[in-house]
Amino acid sequence: MDARPILFFDSGVGGLSVVGPTRALLPRAPIVYAADSAGFPYGIKSEGEIAARVPALLGRLVERYRPRLVVIACNTASTIALPAVRAALDLPVVGTVPAIKPAAAMSVTRTIGVLGTEATVRQPYVDDLAARFAADCRVLRHGSARLVALAEAKLGGEPVSADAVAAELAGLTGQPGGAEIDVVVNACTHFPLLAQELAAAAPTVRFVDGGPGIARRIAALTEGQDWPQGGAPHRLVFTHLGARERAIAAGLAAQGFDTAEAL
Repeated sequence: MDARPILFFDSGVGGLSVVGPTRALLPRAPIVYAADSAGFPYGIKSEGEIAARVPALLGRLVERYRPRLVVIACNTASTIALPAVRAALDLPVVGTVPAIKPAAAMSVTRTIGVLGTEATVRQPYVDDLAARFAADCRVLRHGSARLVALAEAKLGGEPVSADAVAAELAGLTGQPGGAEIDVVVNACTHFPLLAQELAAAAPTVRFVDGGPGIARRIAALTEGQDWPQGGAPHRLVFTHLGARERAIAAGLAAQGFDTAEAL
Protein backbone atom coordinates (compact mmCIF):
# COMPACT_ATOMS: atom_id res chain seq x y z
CA MET A 1 0.00 0.00 0.00
CA ASP A 2 1.28 3.44 -0.96
CA ALA A 3 -0.16 5.94 1.49
CA ARG A 4 1.55 9.03 0.05
CA PRO A 5 -1.01 11.80 -0.48
CA ILE A 6 -1.62 14.27 -3.26
CA LEU A 7 -0.80 17.75 -1.98
CA PHE A 8 -3.07 20.58 -3.17
CA PHE A 9 -1.95 24.14 -2.51
CA ASP A 10 -3.79 27.46 -2.79
CA SER A 11 -3.90 30.78 -1.00
CA GLY A 12 -7.39 29.89 0.25
CA VAL A 13 -10.15 27.40 -0.47
CA GLY A 14 -10.44 27.96 -4.21
CA GLY A 15 -8.39 24.87 -4.94
CA LEU A 16 -11.26 22.75 -3.69
CA SER A 17 -12.77 23.27 -7.15
CA VAL A 18 -9.85 21.13 -8.40
CA VAL A 19 -10.02 18.64 -5.53
CA GLY A 20 -13.63 17.76 -6.41
CA PRO A 21 -13.04 16.44 -9.94
CA THR A 22 -9.81 14.78 -8.79
CA ARG A 23 -11.63 12.82 -6.09
CA ALA A 24 -14.22 11.77 -8.67
CA LEU A 25 -11.46 10.16 -10.75
CA LEU A 26 -9.30 8.93 -7.83
CA PRO A 27 -11.68 8.22 -4.94
CA ARG A 28 -9.06 6.34 -2.89
CA ALA A 29 -6.41 9.04 -3.10
CA PRO A 30 -5.45 10.58 0.26
CA ILE A 31 -5.42 14.36 0.03
CA VAL A 32 -3.58 17.06 1.92
CA TYR A 33 -5.13 20.43 1.18
CA ALA A 34 -2.94 23.36 2.20
CA ALA A 35 -4.23 26.92 2.25
CA ASP A 36 -1.84 29.82 2.78
CA SER A 37 -4.31 31.69 4.92
CA ALA A 38 -1.53 33.83 6.42
CA GLY A 39 -0.74 35.11 2.92
CA PHE A 40 -4.32 35.30 1.61
CA PRO A 41 -5.25 36.78 -0.83
CA TYR A 42 -2.56 36.35 -3.49
CA GLY A 43 -4.39 38.31 -6.17
CA ILE A 44 -3.46 41.71 -4.73
CA LYS A 45 0.18 40.84 -3.98
CA SER A 46 3.17 41.70 -6.16
CA GLU A 47 4.83 39.17 -8.38
CA GLY A 48 7.95 39.38 -6.23
CA GLU A 49 6.06 38.52 -3.04
CA ILE A 50 4.41 35.49 -4.60
CA ALA A 51 7.59 34.29 -6.31
CA ALA A 52 9.41 34.33 -2.97
CA ARG A 53 6.61 32.93 -0.81
CA VAL A 54 5.20 30.00 -2.78
CA PRO A 55 8.35 27.90 -3.38
CA ALA A 56 9.42 28.30 0.24
CA LEU A 57 6.03 27.22 1.59
CA LEU A 58 5.78 24.26 -0.76
CA GLY A 59 9.23 23.14 0.28
CA ARG A 60 8.08 23.01 3.91
CA LEU A 61 4.84 21.25 3.00
CA VAL A 62 6.59 18.60 0.93
CA GLU A 63 9.09 17.96 3.71
CA ARG A 64 6.31 17.48 6.25
CA TYR A 65 3.73 15.50 4.27
CA ARG A 66 5.88 13.63 1.71
CA PRO A 67 3.37 13.70 -1.15
CA ARG A 68 3.63 11.76 -4.40
CA LEU A 69 2.56 14.79 -6.42
CA VAL A 70 1.95 18.52 -5.85
CA VAL A 71 -0.89 20.50 -7.38
CA ILE A 72 -0.67 24.28 -7.32
CA ALA A 73 -4.43 24.78 -7.41
CA CYS A 74 -4.12 28.54 -7.83
CA ASN A 75 -3.90 30.42 -11.10
CA THR A 76 -2.01 33.36 -9.61
CA ALA A 77 0.64 31.20 -7.95
CA SER A 78 0.96 29.01 -11.04
CA THR A 79 1.40 31.82 -13.56
CA ILE A 80 4.10 33.43 -11.38
CA ALA A 81 5.90 30.69 -9.42
CA LEU A 82 5.38 27.36 -11.22
CA PRO A 83 8.82 27.20 -12.93
CA ALA A 84 10.62 27.97 -9.65
CA VAL A 85 8.60 25.35 -7.77
CA ARG A 86 9.32 22.68 -10.38
CA ALA A 87 13.02 23.52 -10.23
CA ALA A 88 13.06 23.26 -6.43
CA LEU A 89 11.07 20.04 -5.93
CA ASP A 90 12.07 16.55 -6.96
CA LEU A 91 8.56 15.29 -7.71
CA PRO A 92 5.81 16.02 -10.25
CA VAL A 93 4.17 19.46 -9.94
CA VAL A 94 0.91 20.23 -11.74
CA GLY A 95 -0.02 23.86 -12.24
CA THR A 96 -3.25 25.68 -13.00
CA VAL A 97 -3.59 27.91 -16.04
CA PRO A 98 -6.56 29.83 -17.46
CA ALA A 99 -8.70 27.65 -19.73
CA ILE A 100 -8.44 30.01 -22.70
CA LYS A 101 -7.96 27.24 -25.27
CA PRO A 102 -11.26 25.43 -24.57
CA ALA A 103 -13.07 28.75 -24.19
CA ALA A 104 -11.95 29.86 -27.64
CA ALA A 105 -13.02 26.52 -29.10
CA MET A 106 -16.50 26.96 -27.59
CA SER A 107 -17.09 30.60 -28.49
CA VAL A 108 -19.49 31.41 -31.31
CA THR A 109 -19.27 35.20 -31.05
CA ARG A 110 -15.44 35.04 -30.92
CA THR A 111 -15.50 37.24 -27.83
CA ILE A 112 -14.43 35.59 -24.58
CA GLY A 113 -13.88 36.90 -21.08
CA VAL A 114 -11.11 36.08 -18.63
CA LEU A 115 -12.23 36.54 -15.04
CA GLY A 116 -9.44 36.17 -12.49
CA THR A 117 -7.48 38.01 -9.86
CA GLU A 118 -5.76 41.28 -10.64
CA ALA A 119 -2.39 39.52 -10.48
CA THR A 120 -3.41 36.74 -12.87
CA VAL A 121 -5.08 38.77 -15.62
CA ARG A 122 -2.04 41.05 -16.04
CA GLN A 123 0.48 38.24 -16.49
CA PRO A 124 2.37 37.86 -19.80
CA TYR A 125 1.50 34.17 -19.59
CA VAL A 126 -2.14 35.08 -20.20
CA ASP A 127 -1.08 37.21 -23.19
CA ASP A 128 0.74 34.16 -24.57
CA LEU A 129 -2.25 31.85 -24.10
CA ALA A 130 -4.53 34.34 -25.85
CA ALA A 131 -2.10 34.73 -28.75
CA ARG A 132 -1.62 30.98 -29.15
CA PHE A 133 -5.16 29.72 -28.70
CA ALA A 134 -7.53 32.68 -29.20
CA ALA A 135 -5.84 34.75 -31.87
CA ASP A 136 -9.12 35.16 -33.76
CA CYS A 137 -11.03 36.18 -30.61
CA ARG A 138 -11.45 39.39 -28.73
CA VAL A 139 -10.25 38.56 -25.21
CA LEU A 140 -11.51 40.84 -22.44
CA ARG A 141 -10.15 40.60 -18.90
CA HIS A 142 -11.21 41.65 -15.43
CA GLY A 143 -9.52 41.13 -12.09
CA SER A 144 -11.68 40.85 -8.99
CA ALA A 145 -10.42 40.43 -5.44
CA ARG A 146 -13.99 40.79 -4.22
CA LEU A 147 -15.13 37.54 -5.90
CA VAL A 148 -12.34 35.68 -4.12
CA ALA A 149 -13.53 37.04 -0.77
CA LEU A 150 -17.14 36.13 -1.60
CA ALA A 151 -16.16 32.53 -2.44
CA GLU A 152 -14.28 32.20 0.85
CA ALA A 153 -17.26 33.62 2.72
CA LYS A 154 -19.66 31.21 1.03
CA LEU A 155 -17.60 28.18 1.98
CA GLY A 156 -17.36 29.51 5.52
CA GLY A 157 -21.15 29.44 5.77
CA GLU A 158 -21.79 33.14 5.29
CA PRO A 159 -24.58 34.38 3.00
CA VAL A 160 -23.40 35.66 -0.36
CA SER A 161 -25.36 38.34 -2.18
CA ALA A 162 -26.19 37.50 -5.77
CA ASP A 163 -26.15 41.23 -6.48
CA ALA A 164 -22.56 41.47 -5.21
CA VAL A 165 -21.47 38.70 -7.58
CA ALA A 166 -23.35 40.30 -10.48
CA ALA A 167 -21.67 43.65 -9.79
CA GLU A 168 -18.22 42.05 -10.04
CA LEU A 169 -19.11 40.24 -13.25
CA ALA A 170 -20.28 43.56 -14.69
CA GLY A 171 -16.66 44.70 -14.52
CA LEU A 172 -16.08 42.23 -17.36
CA THR A 173 -19.33 42.30 -19.32
CA GLY A 174 -19.66 46.08 -19.00
CA GLN A 175 -16.45 46.72 -20.95
CA PRO A 176 -16.68 47.83 -24.59
CA GLY A 177 -17.58 44.69 -26.50
CA GLY A 178 -18.51 42.87 -23.31
CA ALA A 179 -22.09 42.32 -24.40
CA GLU A 180 -20.73 39.93 -27.06
CA ILE A 181 -19.05 37.61 -24.53
CA ASP A 182 -20.51 34.11 -24.77
CA VAL A 183 -17.83 32.21 -22.80
CA VAL A 184 -16.07 33.29 -19.62
CA VAL A 185 -12.90 31.65 -18.34
CA ASN A 186 -12.92 31.30 -14.57
CA ALA A 187 -9.20 32.07 -14.26
CA CYS A 188 -9.26 31.74 -10.49
CA THR A 189 -9.98 28.44 -8.77
CA HIS A 190 -12.21 30.27 -6.28
CA PHE A 191 -14.75 31.27 -8.90
CA PRO A 192 -16.30 27.85 -9.67
CA LEU A 193 -17.39 27.87 -6.02
CA LEU A 194 -19.74 30.70 -7.08
CA ALA A 195 -21.08 28.82 -10.10
CA GLN A 196 -24.74 29.28 -9.20
CA GLU A 197 -24.39 33.00 -8.55
CA LEU A 198 -22.38 33.59 -11.74
CA ALA A 199 -24.89 31.63 -13.84
CA ALA A 200 -27.75 33.65 -12.37
CA ALA A 201 -25.94 36.89 -13.22
CA ALA A 202 -25.25 35.83 -16.83
CA PRO A 203 -27.62 33.02 -17.81
CA THR A 204 -26.69 33.04 -21.50
CA VAL A 205 -22.93 32.84 -20.86
CA ARG A 206 -21.00 29.60 -20.46
CA PHE A 207 -18.33 29.46 -17.75
CA VAL A 208 -15.30 27.18 -18.07
CA ASP A 209 -12.47 26.36 -15.71
CA GLY A 210 -9.45 24.10 -15.64
CA GLY A 211 -10.54 21.79 -12.80
CA PRO A 212 -11.60 18.73 -14.85
CA GLY A 213 -8.54 18.98 -17.09
CA ILE A 214 -6.21 19.20 -14.11
CA ALA A 215 -7.89 16.16 -12.57
CA ARG A 216 -7.29 14.18 -15.75
CA ARG A 217 -3.64 15.22 -15.72
CA ILE A 218 -3.26 14.07 -12.10
CA ALA A 219 -4.87 10.73 -12.96
CA ALA A 220 -2.49 10.30 -15.90
CA LEU A 221 0.59 11.08 -13.80
CA THR A 222 -0.43 8.60 -11.10
CA GLU A 223 -1.68 5.85 -13.41
CA GLY A 224 -0.68 2.42 -12.16
CA GLN A 225 0.22 3.63 -8.67
CA ASP A 226 -1.15 1.98 -5.53
CA TRP A 227 -3.64 3.72 -3.26
CA PRO A 228 -4.73 2.86 0.29
CA GLN A 229 -7.53 0.31 0.46
CA GLY A 230 -10.76 1.96 1.49
CA GLY A 231 -9.31 5.42 1.07
CA ALA A 232 -7.53 7.41 3.75
CA PRO A 233 -8.27 10.44 5.94
CA HIS A 234 -7.83 13.78 4.26
CA ARG A 235 -5.90 16.57 5.98
CA LEU A 236 -6.61 20.29 5.95
CA VAL A 237 -3.68 22.58 6.63
CA PHE A 238 -3.60 26.35 7.14
CA THR A 239 -0.63 28.68 7.55
CA HIS A 240 -2.80 30.65 9.98
CA LEU A 241 -5.50 28.86 11.96
CA GLY A 242 -8.03 31.32 13.31
CA ALA A 243 -11.79 31.64 13.59
CA ARG A 244 -12.34 32.03 9.85
CA GLU A 245 -10.28 28.96 9.06
CA ARG A 246 -12.04 26.89 11.72
CA ALA A 247 -15.42 27.88 10.24
CA ILE A 248 -14.24 26.75 6.81
CA ALA A 249 -12.93 23.49 8.28
CA ALA A 250 -16.29 22.82 9.93
CA GLY A 251 -17.98 23.18 6.56
CA LEU A 252 -15.57 20.68 4.99
CA ALA A 253 -15.95 17.98 7.63
CA ALA A 254 -18.67 16.27 5.59
CA GLN A 255 -16.19 15.95 2.70
CA GLY A 256 -13.77 13.91 4.78
CA PHE A 257 -11.55 16.70 6.08
CA ASP A 258 -12.03 15.85 9.72
CA THR A 259 -9.55 18.18 11.37
CA ALA A 260 -7.63 21.36 10.60
CA GLU A 261 -4.01 21.86 11.50
CA ALA A 262 -1.50 24.68 11.33
CA LEU A 263 1.72 24.52 9.33
